[in-house]
Amino acid sequence: MNDWVQDQWLLEWPNVWAAQQWIVPASVIGAGLFVLILWAYRSIQAPLIVKLACAAAKTLAVILLAALLVEPMRSETKPVPGANLFVVLADRSQSLQVIDPGESNTRAELLKKRLDRQAPWQVRLGQEFDVRRYEFADRLSPVADFHDYQADGRGSAIVASLDSIADRFAGRPIAGVLLLTDGNATDLTEEAIDWSKYPPIFPVQIGADEPATDIRVSRVAASQTNFEASPVTVTADVAVTGFPGESIVVELVDEQGELVETQTVPQVNDGQSFTARFQIKPGERGVLFYQVRAYAQSQKGLFDDPSKSSEATLLNNSRTVMVNRGHGPYKVLYVSGRPNWEFKFLNRSLAEDDEVELHGLIRIAKKEPRFQFREKDSNANRIFTNTDDEAKEQVEQYDEPVLLRVGKLEPGELSGGFPKSADELFPYHAIILDDLEADFFTQQQKSLIQEFVSLRGGGLLMLGGGESFAEGKYLRSPIGEVLPVYLNGVSPRAGASELSLALTREGLLEPWVRVRTTQQEELQRLKEMPSLRILNEVGALKPGASELLSVVSATGESRPGLVTQRFGKGRTAAFLIGDLWRWKLHASSHDNDDFERTWRQTIRWLIADVPQRVRVETIAKKDGPTHPLEVAVQVNDENYQPLDNAGVAIEVTTPGDELLRLKAEPKDAVSGQYGSRYVSRIDGMYRASVIANNPDGSEIDRIETGWVADPAAEEFANLRPNVNFLRSIAQQSGGELVRLNQLDSFVNTLSDREIPIAEPMVRSVWHTWGVFLLAIGLLSMEWGLRRWKGLA
Repeated sequence: MNDWVQDQWLLEWPNVWAAQQWIVPASVIGAGLFVLILWAYRSIQAPLIVKLACAAAKTLAVILLAALLVEPMRSETKPVPGANLFVVLADRSQSLQVIDPGESNTRAELLKKRLDRQAPWQVRLGQEFDVRRYEFADRLSPVADFHDYQADGRGSAIVASLDSIADRFAGRPIAGVLLLTDGNATDLTEEAIDWSKYPPIFPVQIGADEPATDIRVSRVAASQTNFEASPVTVTADVAVTGFPGESIVVELVDEQGELVETQTVPQVNDGQSFTARFQIKPGERGVLFYQVRAYAQSQKGLFDDPSKSSEATLLNNSRTVMVNRGHGPYKVLYVSGRPNWEFKFLNRSLAEDDEVELHGLIRIAKKEPRFQFREKDSNANRIFTNTDDEAKEQVEQYDEPVLLRVGKLEPGELSGGFPKSADELFPYHAIILDDLEADFFTQQQKSLIQEFVSLRGGGLLMLGGGESFAEGKYLRSPIGEVLPVYLNGVSPRAGASELSLALTREGLLEPWVRVRTTQQEELQRLKEMPSLRILNEVGALKPGASELLSVVSATGESRPGLVTQRFGKGRTAAFLIGDLWRWKLHASSHDNDDFERTWRQTIRWLIADVPQRVRVETIAKKDGPTHPLEVAVQVNDENYQPLDNAGVAIEVTTPGDELLRLKAEPKDAVSGQYGSRYVSRIDGMYRASVIANNPDGSEIDRIETGWVADPAAEEFANLRPNVNFLRSIAQQSGGELVRLNQLDSFVNTLSDREIPIAEPMVRSVWHTWGVFLLAIGLLSMEWGLRRWKGLA
């Protein structure tokens, strides 16, 4: 018996004595009768136990009758019928579609039977209270009754629903809230909730405490990396309950329902969780969706025929993830001091990457001194001598270098040589400088390259060569300040020797530096590489720089080979080797694409995280019961500074192919940021196009994005009822946790609890059948014992 039951039992004792003037006479009469009883039974010849039993029964009966002379009464309060409100709040979220162990019906079906308006507990509740009925899932809805109850809601907004009830009936007499739910709320936050400010809440636990048989895909995520071996990795966490020793099958399916890959995990233990990883190369660009689904191997085909399943639910056996392959194309500007093998192989390697566009400026002739006696009247560079182009105005003059433009260039792009303004340079994502001296650039262009890295956030890679680094006189130049190595304190160049590459500890941790799958295979690859001969000597590494590759000479001396560093918003790298192309000419590279993969991964790292003029991020919010999704947009101008007064529109395509148009509003607190909120009312895959326009109406860019509305992920994160959460609500609000099968007995006790509006009621104890039967029973028992033993 708990404390509350004991308190209720004590409350049945009388607390008012109507005839207090009879207290003394009743005591005298009772004492006199007690003495007579003792004297009478003392003289009777009978066993002691019989005499004691008879005397005790008659004594208790006499005391009871004597007490009735004082007219004991019970004064209490009862709720005024219909004056107090009582809320019945039923959860109709899809998490109640679970079948508990030992049950043939779902939790929702069991609950619906108890929600019948003719059920005894509802009838009794309506006799004493003004009952208000509500259903809730992701939002609160009033109902007249629960005749059409269905557990098909997309969320369990328990906190928000109780907030609405408290606000709606604030200042009104509300006796309590009967909350019928499994307690698995989807709107819980990290903030603590003070339930003591709420009316008394009586949670009714729906569902059994025993773990249900279930296979659940608890989390799925997609990550894109810069290294070629695994451009997209889909990771899924799977939890298994109730399938001891069975094999679990995990499948990856594309949007068209085609099976991409299958993994089988053998002999899974009961309660075990594991992670499945799929490495894929999508053949398409843009926003793509993949589904991960898991099932027991013995129940193959359950997605087509659910009757094969023995699980509590199949709604958490699959989850969908989005992969965005539409960030490119990225533009890389390669500038070289002369035609060389390096550009040939680099260009060939990137030709297989649809997301990277390589634009080249190859100098094929240097400029001549401006003041030089000319043998002819023509000012054209000597490379055009005796050609049909010599007289054309657009050919390079003798005091200008002759540049070869390579790549898919727009009309007029790079026609003036290396960009001279931010408008020309900042559309690129990375710059590669190869075998090119510092004097090739004007002072303005050198400062522009530094701003390209530090302010625009671009990548800069300098390759080794006869006119790079210290040999190219980059010391004390803005470009030299960007590089991750010091160019002073350079030791004299050593003679040509055989050089080999070695991965440093930091290099082993960088996926884009590695090519092979395992460390052993990687070390074997480096061992088989041909010897190199050209290395640029530099000074020490700058603070914060990382040496990823070392160059080891024949004498065992180690020097930096590849060094990287963050600089401002961007990143820089120094590849100090000048003849990496020898690797491709070696016989060991003919049967693999390690060389091409190295270049692709290096360029991918260089352009990773480079800011776009328009950046889009989708953020799931938990500050409301409907879990709105925020599309956050950052818009920059041509100099990659925040752009205000831009126009941002969002076109959303729903799973039903309905096209919705939203407008992103500026955020007052942050310059250049815009946002719009959208509530996904339909489960499934959403695609969105974000169109950003300049203040004059011209389009800046159009970015594709998307998201997945999957409320079942949170709904079925835990199939057990959240009893601890429900108990804390009850304790702090002054309520009580109730079982579903205890509703009738619970409702009968409500009138004895503290009620806002109640009326006094006084009743005589003597008029209760219990007291009358007790007195008659005691006297009858005493008489029966005497007759049984034949006593006089």
